[in-house]
Amino acid sequence: METKLLKTAQDAGTLLAQGGLVGFATETVYGLGADATNATAVARIYEAKGRPSFNPLIIHVPSLADAEPYVEMNEIARRLAATFWPGPLTLVLPLRPNSGICDLVTAGLSTVAIRVPDHEQARDVLRTAGTPIAAPSANPSGRISATTAQHVMHGLSGRIDAVLEGGPCSVGLESTIVAVAPTPTVLRFGGLALRDIEAITGPLSHDTTPAAIAAPGQLSSHYAPRQALRMDAARAEAGEVLLGFGEVQCDLNLSPRADLREAAANLFTHLHSLDRLDQPIAVSPIPDHGLGRAINDRLRRAAAPRD
Repeated sequence: METKLLKTAQDAGTLLAQGGLVGFATETVYGLGADATNATAVARIYEAKGRPSFNPLIIHVPSLADAEPYVEMNEIARRLAATFWPGPLTLVLPLRPNSGICDLVTAGLSTVAIRVPDHEQARDVLRTAGTPIAAPSANPSGRISATTAQHVMHGLSGRIDAVLEGGPCSVGLESTIVAVAPTPTVLRFGGLALRDIEAITGPLSHDTTPAAIAAPGQLSSHYAPRQALRMDAARAEAGEVLLGFGEVQCDLNLSPRADLREAAANLFTHLHSLDRLDQPIAVSPIPDHGLGRAINDRLRRAAAPRD
């Protein structure tokens, strides 16, 4: 794949709306953007970054008004958003019913991390795209975050569709993350100072380990279905339902054509669907390479012993 260097926000937004993967500048770091309502596009983020597990992603919108259709805000959330958006503050908030945000963005949770970037070009990109954009940092997983377009090209050229030249990032540090409910809690220190936030909220508790809301992928047991989950199953045993992969008789299939990107896009939605049947879930073997590593990581956490 050839990675293009774009020059206009309109070109970048149009490509994102078409399901493309685009690196673009914000005030914090460059983000690797994909349409947050398009599970296949979001799966490409994990594939491009080589991200080993499906952790929640931050979605970006151009204004507070544009956040309203997707999240539910209490009084404190509204005060924080009104004060610090646009800016390097991410709020973790409950998703509205039928928000359209794909499960791969939220890692199957009922909350989502959302912010409005303080970067005019980024907001132009978002307005043109006309959809919320999921955008983790635009660098290979585990590597240094990108603060210039050249950094993005150096790390991800050949893996993504395009990079929009937006100059160097003014903050150069990821956003501060605050979970608003049940009580305001700092989940990640970042580009907005704690004292500024506490001027609105009062003293905040800290859980930067992080807590389940911000990074559930770090828990040994996460997205545990109500019944047991068994991996590497050749077939379903009596009383089980089978989540398949490839050419296999099953109740639901992550990808009949054994495509790991398609499987990643379907993972959380299919788990939710089977969980509603109240039967133990068996899962076909998934190749442990590329996106398969992330799929297996999430399945291992779902299958882990419950506390």
